[in-house]
Amino acid sequence: MKIWNSKYALTKGLIEQEGEEVGDSIVKVGSLQYLHGEGKEWHRIRESAAAQAEVMRKAKIASVRKQLARLEAMRFDA
Repeated sequence: MKIWNSKYALTKGLIEQEGEEVGDSIVKVGSLQYLHGEGKEWHRIRESAAAQAEVMRKAKIASVRKQLARLEAMRFDA
C-alpha cells in the first residue's frame, strides 16, 4: 500500500513510499525500516502527513526560540 512517511519531515521532507501493514498501526517499509503510529510517523493520505509535518515544524520553531532566549540571556562578564 502507498503511505506517506512524516517521521523525518523536518530533515528529508514528506516521503511517499510503499509499505506493508504488519501490526496494529505498524508499517514495514523496505527490509529494515518500521514506522510506528498511523497519524504520527506514517499516513494514508498526503494531507494528513502535511498536517503532522506542520505540527512538528511549529514545535521545532518554539524549541529553537526557547534555546535562543537562553543563549541571549547568558552573560560572561567579569
